[in-house]
Amino acid sequence: MDFSFTEEQRQLEDTVSRFVAKDYTFEKRRAILSSAEGWSREAWQQLADLGLLALNVPEAHGGLGGGPADTLLVMNALGPGLPLEPYLASAVTATALLRECRQGGELLPAMAAGEIIAVIAHDEPNGATTHCRVTGTDFLLDGRKCVVAHAAAVDFLIVSARLDDELALFLVPRKAAGLTLDSYPTLDGTRAAEVRLEGVRLPAAARLDAGREALARALDIGLAALCAEAVGIMKAALDATVDYLRTRQQFGQPIGRFQALQHRAADMLMHYEQAKSMSYLAAMRCTAQDAHERRRALAAAKVTVNRAARFIGQQAVQLHGGMGMTDELVVSHWFKRLTAIELLAGDSDTHLQQFIQASAYA
Repeated sequence: MDFSFTEEQRQLEDTVSRFVAKDYTFEKRRAILSSAEGWSREAWQQLADLGLLALNVPEAHGGLGGGPADTLLVMNALGPGLPLEPYLASAVTATALLRECRQGGELLPAMAAGEIIAVIAHDEPNGATTHCRVTGTDFLLDGRKCVVAHAAAVDFLIVSARLDDELALFLVPRKAAGLTLDSYPTLDGTRAAEVRLEGVRLPAAARLDAGREALARALDIGLAALCAEAVGIMKAALDATVDYLRTRQQFGQPIGRFQALQHRAADMLMHYEQAKSMSYLAAMRCTAQDAHERRRALAAAKVTVNRAARFIGQQAVQLHGGMGMTDELVVSHWFKRLTAIELLAGDSDTHLQQFIQASAYA
């Protein structure tokens, strides 16, 4: 496999890294985190000005026409900044779905400019199913969606619902009559919401001309980007931990001279390299047309990334001693995000099962 990147792609990664270092510092993020909204419209516009919201938008709709490799580099660089804005949910996953829809031609230019935000609302609580009924020329939606990322910040939700025997997708304005949100902060500081739909009436034009397969492809693209974000955070946590071991003095010498701690740092590096390689594989296969091949690669990547995220996150906190648990140190926030990523889009058991099932068709 060729893991080399072009000069333009490296420049893109450097641009994002500089943005995080200068304009999305840890102190700025803490201020955004404590705000009532929990995210920043100003920072969102900065991402738009950098062209990052247009990265996955086709050139025909005013975007840059980037692909999974470009997204991987951006997520690697954004990860350490722990952005509270809906970049992954809107600019990657929802954009990937809308690219396959006729309505994307109307929405994507505004999304690329940062004027409209849309996210997918697909997961449902146990025992709940979102149904759709046809009444005249309109649709009526009833049901519930759970842990919808950034739902309170968006303009549109892309809601999946059962229509007869098929899965249909609808573009639902967040302020539609009959739609209510119960918003809350999550473990890693981002916001999510439980969404209830009670007789939400939509015109025929609100139904997207895409279905289950397009949704699966978009979610897989988002999953590959999530793995890349985790790898970026792991690298930052590893570097910070090694720097701490080199500078923290104990018994008249840096604690990094103790062999036991050197071994733990070496194990962190091994986990990071494995996760990095599998995130590359995920980026290369997330657009594969063969659903079983795509599922095998992504499931394997998510399991490897999950294990590395847990090991590196825990080791980074432990090797920083008591400071690693404090809210004032970014290490504790990296640990929270890595812990959240381990559970997002399926935990290790879920993806191991998916890998086994997909392998049966290989």
